[in-house]
Amino acid sequence: MDMFKDLIKLSKQSKVSKNNVLDILKDYAKTIGMYDQMLACSKMKEENVYIQKEYAEKFESLYIKSFIFRVNDIESDKNEYVGLIDKFMFNEAIGLFKFQYGEDSGSRDENDKFPLIYALISFYTTFILGEPIHPVGSPFPGNLYVIEEDGKYLCPVKDAQEDSPNAVCKMCVAENLDHKKC
Repeated sequence: MDMFKDLIKLSKQSKVSKNNVLDILKDYAKTIGMYDQMLACSKMKEENVYIQKEYAEKFESLYIKSFIFRVNDIESDKNEYVGLIDKFMFNEAIGLFKFQYGEDSGSRDENDKFPLIYALISFYTTFILGEPIHPVGSPFPGNLYVIEEDGKYLCPVKDAQEDSPNAVCKMCVAENLDHKKC
């Protein structure tokens, strides 16, 4: 993905501001059309068959609204963000997505914009907004949810997913929710 090349080039600067990252994300968000969003929604609905039925409807509604259509928020974001990006985490995130969707990830459909949407939203929520990738209220089996408590985001699956090579949990700002104490 060309976006990774631009992010890598940016990461080589001595300091990387949130606004610099947002500018790149905006450029790529402009390449996502309504048709691309509809295809991404369809793909998400197809994958939803693997989720327990009781969570599927909540999951689908939340993710389509807070994930797929959030690309529009990136493109229209006119805020000026103060602060610098944690370059170590930023480079780790770039590496993770390059591994998953970059030129070395094997063959994939160049017209499939889902990987780009996924990367855009992950970078936007993590590095620009400082929010978890899975939005507050995201349901997980066991009647557990991503929550915000005392200004911290807590996720019930963070620790369980951090060793998965494809999980974006490593870059997510959420901390692990110790659901045994709940």
